Amino acid sequence: MGMPATVRRRWTRADVLGLMEATPFHWPRYEVVDGELLVTPAPGGLYAFAVDELHASLHAYVEMTGIGHALTSPSDVELKRGVLVQPDLYVIPKAEAPRLRRDNKSRVLLLAIEILSPGSERVDRGRKRELYQAHVPAYWLIDVYERRAEVWQARRTRPTVVADRLEWQPAGASGPFVLDLTEYLAKVYGEG
Repeated sequence: MGMPATVRRRWTRADVLGLMEATPFHWPRYEVVDGELLVTPAPGGLYAFAVDELHASLHAYVEMTGIGHALTSPSDVELKRGVLVQPDLYVIPKAEAPRLRRDNKSRVLLLAIEILSPGSERVDRGRKRELYQAHVPAYWLIDVYERRAEVWQARRTRPTVVADRLEWQPAGASGPFVLDLTEYLAKVYGEG
């Protein structure tokens, strides 16, 4: 006689919101993509510096160009029904701000960014990458440990790997956002 089949639970957005309510400090981070519960442990200190430095640069850019808002998580994003993710950083267009203020979630992103940590790499490169590629014009994976970034675009099977300069030109912006990756990572590591 064989072993009984294991039944996988299909998680819902409501289930995840309940888990989040039970953990008010937002760690571990709970997300759901296509019924799969994604759990990410709290990241280390480099992550905090990486998010802070990048948010400051992106915020200045989107304010100057007027294209939208640069935000950080914890903040809910529902790119399709029943999905709940929290990208480390993301940019929404101006028209999306009222929904976020009213419904406490975003549905339209111009850019999604994840800062890789040992506890998030599998999910960030797998389920979340697939989701972002299907719904967001650009997705960046910043690997502070390898000192590089991966730039993913819709319908591409491979990323562009960048070690020196990240550039992003969203529709409606008068000029590109440029991030000197070497300088940025030096700040993250406290080297400059």
